[in-house]
Amino acid sequence: MNTRDFRTFGHQFVDWMADYLDAVERLPVKTRVKPGEIASQLPAEPPRMPEPMDRIFRDFETIVLPGMTHWQHPSFFGYFPANSSRPSVLAEMLTATLAAQCMNWETSPAATELESRMLEWLRQVIGLPPEFVGSIHDTASTATLCAILTARERVTDFAVNESGMSAAGVFTTYCSAEAHSSIEKGIKIAGLGRMNLRKIEVDESLAMVPGALDRSIAADVEAGHTPVCVVACIGTTGTSGIDPLQPIADVCRRHGVWLHVDAAWAGSALILPEYRWMIDGIDGVDSFVFNPHKWLFTNFDCSAYFVRDVDALLRTFHIAPEYLKTWADDAAINYRDWGIPLGRRFRALKLWFVVRSYGVEGLQQMLRFHISLAQQLAGEIEAATDFELLVAPKLALMCFRYRPPGLDDQKELDALNERLCMTLNDSGELFLTHTRINGNYAIRFQVGQTGTQERHVKQAWQRIIETARGMERGAGITPAD
Repeated sequence: MNTRDFRTFGHQFVDWMADYLDAVERLPVKTRVKPGEIASQLPAEPPRMPEPMDRIFRDFETIVLPGMTHWQHPSFFGYFPANSSRPSVLAEMLTATLAAQCMNWETSPAATELESRMLEWLRQVIGLPPEFVGSIHDTASTATLCAILTARERVTDFAVNESGMSAAGVFTTYCSAEAHSSIEKGIKIAGLGRMNLRKIEVDESLAMVPGALDRSIAADVEAGHTPVCVVACIGTTGTSGIDPLQPIADVCRRHGVWLHVDAAWAGSALILPEYRWMIDGIDGVDSFVFNPHKWLFTNFDCSAYFVRDVDALLRTFHIAPEYLKTWADDAAINYRDWGIPLGRRFRALKLWFVVRSYGVEGLQQMLRFHISLAQQLAGEIEAATDFELLVAPKLALMCFRYRPPGLDDQKELDALNERLCMTLNDSGELFLTHTRINGNYAIRFQVGQTGTQERHVKQAWQRIIETARGMERGAGITPAD
């Protein structure tokens, strides 16, 4: 492709992008394709000769687009948001054009120094102490794995990296029963053993019970095991449980255990002073992660990971073969040593664009608006005699279920609500996901997409009511297919 064609198609693509963002709410939120349907439209072998860009783009519109679930749709209420914004999209275009590999300071000094400044900005606006230093990772899963590995090395005086796990004994780690699956996955990858992860009981607010944690660690020490790491959660994925940091930090300090905080979604709300109570006890925390790509309008992927002991982090990950050494190594940061991958994208650029475009007050206004919409919906659910709010809104997430009067059988309620959730998603008008609370099926509803307005939440609630009550009248109450 020559420059003239690049310019022509570039303008065409930007026009398409702008039109898409303006019109995305008129598309079905969730794709209706079946497994294999997209692949069946793709040739089994690559083309032998070049194909024109207009044909490639036409296939994108006719084959790829119908198979997409539209995460930027204002009626996307499932999972957690992977929200974006126009400034972030523009920055991603520049990042792709620069196509820099930002592993060392020398490979792109601006990328390294902008990342350092962006993490300092984030540290300030979410209220972390000044001794925390950050870097950008792809996801909270990766950042949490970094925390687990660093904790493993620190507790063994960095011996496992040198001699392996063979003589290390039994290492134990801890998280709440509501914690994200990435913690269990990280334990497996780190070689600590899935059976050595202790899932600590939660209280009625679905937060970790510090006393139970203390007893579990003490029992492991008594058994001759080595406690390595505790992962506390601020905003668990299923129900937005918020673990109490101060008493958990006290337990960790008493036992000399690394404390990592997974605040992937809810950490963004720390830009609001009224939610800083969530990090009471932060002075006892060793590492902390949250995702601007979840609720700060920055395109996926952009995960902010902060550590207090940078030396322990570097001793865990630093390797310096001759071909990576540069003249600036002693004077500059090389972020390749701050995590697992050698190669690194220029993720800080989109974060810079977003924070400058919105300003801290603009970001705060957006989050407060989302929280207010969730609280309004919770009030509607509570007022409905045939719906049950299972988890009141914590920030902008709540869990509920449809419960017609007189229906008390839990299996029938589970089947009814499962069918309700699937029917709503199949409608294309909104998208929801589910969890289980005390074993019972619950529908999750989170507000956080960039374009979501009050009317989208009201329309979603009306659709939920009509669909649920219509199912009761027409379909009866039987297990979902």
